Amino acid sequence: MNIKKIITISAVIVISVLMVYGFILINQIFSANTKFPEKEVYVYVPTGSDYEDVKKILEPYVKDLQNFEMVANKRNYPENVKPGRFLLTKDMNNMDLVRAMRSNVPVKLAFNNQERLENFAGRIGSQIEADSLTLLTAFKDPEFLKENGFNEENVFAMFIPNTYEVYWNTSALKFRDKMIKEYHNFWTDERIAKAKVQGLTPVEATILASIVHKESVKKDERPRIAGVYLNRLRLEMPLQADPTVIYAIKKKTNNFDQVIKRVFYKDLTMSSPYNTYMNTGLPPGPIAMPDITALEAVLNPEKNDYIYFCASIDRFGYHEFASTLAQHNVNAKKYSDWINSQGVVR
Repeated sequence: MNIKKIITISAVIVISVLMVYGFILINQIFSANTKFPEKEVYVYVPTGSDYEDVKKILEPYVKDLQNFEMVANKRNYPENVKPGRFLLTKDMNNMDLVRAMRSNVPVKLAFNNQERLENFAGRIGSQIEADSLTLLTAFKDPEFLKENGFNEENVFAMFIPNTYEVYWNTSALKFRDKMIKEYHNFWTDERIAKAKVQGLTPVEATILASIVHKESVKKDERPRIAGVYLNRLRLEMPLQADPTVIYAIKKKTNNFDQVIKRVFYKDLTMSSPYNTYMNTGLPPGPIAMPDITALEAVLNPEKNDYIYFCASIDRFGYHEFASTLAQHNVNAKKYSDWINSQGVVR
């Protein structure tokens, strides 16, 4: 066999080996390598995780972990592990998987209708890495409260209901700082001026809005209710808001899961700074997280001469308003007779 043939055969062998190796390499890189039936799944890499941790996290979702490792090593991923929330889609190849594990996907947080700071912290703690206790500690940090004009009773006023994007691995302190920034974004000079016209600070406006929010689910009625409460404040009357009494009962019993549909006369005399039958002015903090319509109702109240209102039996969800106690007593008796007929005990 002459040299030329030997060279030719050797070249063919080398090319064949390279082709096989190339095919294997391409197969390792570009073949689907997932084993979950869903269209997509999210995986969570905690803060402080290393590459070994990531492999354990990915193991339930990746068909051939060795193939993934081969591509990950070539792409220098082991040295660049980042915490966060990562989206994997069905039939991703190894290149896609490595790319996905570099792209931290934000979480959309939507919150409203929370009744107290502890409930809110629990809700947020179930959606981001920081737990509820760490969040509560950040919210109640004395230095933070002092710097921003809050106290432990009213700091709940800081949170403006909306939908926010944050990274899953956002720390409690960074989340808190984002919320105070959003608070200041909401309380523009125009809104602060509107609150001042009503004799309120932003925190006080939020506290009143929380009562308005609890009084009515009917958004078109909230400016009228806000007008009534502002009338009472100007007259230095007690607000006499049943939702504050309900809150006081829940706070005293430390049971915010109970449903209270009816307030009795004995409840009106309970000792609590949140009982607006026994105390004039606003309670020390919000009794709920008011939504934007309740806040705007307080800032843009209806101008009226109503002092009283009670639930309507003719228009479910709405209220009957009165300027005199005599008319209110008529309305209140109608409601009391109706609720008695319904057998509502509590």
